[in-house]
Amino acid sequence: MRDQIQIAEFRMQKCNKPGGTRNSKSRARNADANCATCGSGHARSSLRSARPLRGDRVPAGAALFRNGIRFLTGAALIGLAASGHAARADGKADLKIGRIAIFSSGVAYFEREASVEGDATAELQFRTEQINDILKSLVVRDMDGGAVSLVSYASRDPVEKALRSFGVDITGKPTLAQLLDQLRGEPIEITGERALKGVILGVEKRQIIIPPDTKIEADVLNILTEAGIQQVQLSQISGLKLTNEKVDGELRKALMTLAASHDADKKSVAIEFEGKGARRVRAAYLLEAPIWKTSYRLVLNKDKKPFLQGWATVENATEEDWKDVRLSLISGRPISFRMDLYTPLYVPRPLEQLELYASLRPPTYEGDAEAEKKLAAKAPGRPAPATAARAFDDKAEDAAAMRRMSVAGGARGGRGGGASPEAWEQNQADGDGAIDLESSGIHSLADAQQAGELFEYAISTPVSIGRQHSAMLPIVNEEVEAEKVSIYNPATHAKHPLNGLQLKNATKLNLMQGPITVFDSAAYAGDAKLPDMRPDEKRLIAYALDLGTEVTVDQKSHPETVQSVWIKKGVLWSKRKSIDERVYNIKNKDADERKVLIEQAYSNDWQLIEPKEPSERTPALMRFEVKAAGQKTTPQTVRFERVWDQYVQIGGVANDGIEWFLRNVKISDKVKQALERVIALRAELDAASRAKAAAEQVMAELEKDQGRIRENLKTLDKASDSYRRQMTKFDELDAKIETQRTAVVAARENEEKKRAELEAYLLSIDAE
Repeated sequence: MRDQIQIAEFRMQKCNKPGGTRNSKSRARNADANCATCGSGHARSSLRSARPLRGDRVPAGAALFRNGIRFLTGAALIGLAASGHAARADGKADLKIGRIAIFSSGVAYFEREASVEGDATAELQFRTEQINDILKSLVVRDMDGGAVSLVSYASRDPVEKALRSFGVDITGKPTLAQLLDQLRGEPIEITGERALKGVILGVEKRQIIIPPDTKIEADVLNILTEAGIQQVQLSQISGLKLTNEKVDGELRKALMTLAASHDADKKSVAIEFEGKGARRVRAAYLLEAPIWKTSYRLVLNKDKKPFLQGWATVENATEEDWKDVRLSLISGRPISFRMDLYTPLYVPRPLEQLELYASLRPPTYEGDAEAEKKLAAKAPGRPAPATAARAFDDKAEDAAAMRRMSVAGGARGGRGGGASPEAWEQNQADGDGAIDLESSGIHSLADAQQAGELFEYAISTPVSIGRQHSAMLPIVNEEVEAEKVSIYNPATHAKHPLNGLQLKNATKLNLMQGPITVFDSAAYAGDAKLPDMRPDEKRLIAYALDLGTEVTVDQKSHPETVQSVWIKKGVLWSKRKSIDERVYNIKNKDADERKVLIEQAYSNDWQLIEPKEPSERTPALMRFEVKAAGQKTTPQTVRFERVWDQYVQIGGVANDGIEWFLRNVKISDKVKQALERVIALRAELDAASRAKAAAEQVMAELEKDQGRIRENLKTLDKASDSYRRQMTKFDELDAKIETQRTAVVAARENEEKKRAELEAYLLSIDAE
């Protein structure tokens, strides 16, 4: 193939029958060679004898060759042909676990090693649910001039799809009648009391009468024999045989596939190595594993420094024993996830139907020449294809800058430097325990500083742990710095503080979080929880209730005060101050002096006044150190102040509120005059509003009287004296109404004028 790798195919024959053979290296020219046992070919392709035909262009997903080693990347990396695999005739590699690194993110790195001579095959067994992790993380090496030829595993194609690929479809649990009806036209031989040979015509249902008068529906097989068409009830057939060996073989293969799908607990992964002479080979991968846990013991003595002993709990949840393995424990938070790479993915494709028209000739249409020219002008030139070889070289150059981290000898801590799972590949050149993946072209997560802080405990001696067993390994055995304190927080206990320690990590190790048991003068003192601690970091831990110390809290009441007032554009601003003052009375019942740490919550809008500074500050707490003398009560005052601005629209403040400011707050003369002017304008507005309301009330009464007279006129005789008197009153009221209407309009205009004057004045105030 031009501009691509030339791939020579070969067949790997695997027979499912006992005694079946497999030709391990049949070339493409005799790829159709059949199994000597079953007579059928079992083809499997492989990437072999690959060489670029032109330049350095290679297709993505092909095996890449560099420094004499073939590297396989991703799921395609492993070249992964889905088929069974048996041991090659020229050798077998027994890969033993040599190194394990357990991460606190729920995965473990396993490294297996072996010595081989010539071509060899290694076969590993994994649970089905582990195959995805294998496909995602497997790294295979054949050192000393060898090469990795192929990694294969059993396919996980959906069994229904696999069954439909055979000549006899047994999906959906077909009955014998459905199966025979599917095989119409195939030769068959019936054995038993009624022996027949012929060709299947089909299966039909017939009504059969069973004495005395019972009708049942039975399946009847129709067979074309030499004597004609014969009918046989399926229930009367004791045995039948498909005489077409090909069809019979398809049925047997389908049944074997169905049986194989039941055994889904274990899957084999086979790795083929090619080379000459004695060589070292290695395979490494990640699997889900229980995280390792830490627990500590802290011994306190008056005459000695506190002594810390730390243990790591490791669990072997695998199916094999760990014997003399190099074990490393890594703490941090590397990103780890699962992805389904094992299940084959099929993209659904739409089914299109051809449009068929009878007696029509397909017409031919000429295209729009101008439109075609425009499309041709817009079409971009075809770019040169990016080659996988170039991308591989770029990655190799980046990999050269990777950090290396030694994992030999004792427990040691580090920051950031290359503790990712992929970074555990041992240097094959000198075996000094340093990480070196430059030649593999695989990038390490150690390059990304954002991956977090990782630190390592490398166990200096080989470790052996039986399958499904756990072990405790010592990882810390050093002196630390600690000071006894009593820690009081009313949210924890209102009366007593807790016995605690100000612990400093004086070791050179990063201490992983875990429970810590405290012993004081050879006696059990309590349990605490140790947080993650870097070297030289200080943290508080509490392990018991301090019954020898009592604390009472007196809350001092301080009213809220107004510091100043100013007005801007109708808004009344005031600066206010609140005070939170508490007195902690610490009663020390013991004779010895105690160091007490008082914890009090705070927020950033509160300012500490007394004492001037806390001894410690956290994002949510302040701690105050108090030396509590023996047999005495020691007070400690903690005072916070909060000053903030409050504003309100003057138009929304009643006169009583404004008068409160005038009486109780020290304000400037300018602000005082402005507030007094506001009160005066409001009084004028209130007077205008009352005058308007009075005028409207008079107007309403006049209109009411006029309406009453109008109703009376409707009942009187127009020629009577009563009618004339009522008409006179009506005319008088009408004149008064006209005069009062003018007064109402004037009152309303005066009210609006006073309101406008007040609003204009409020917006014009600028007084401080």
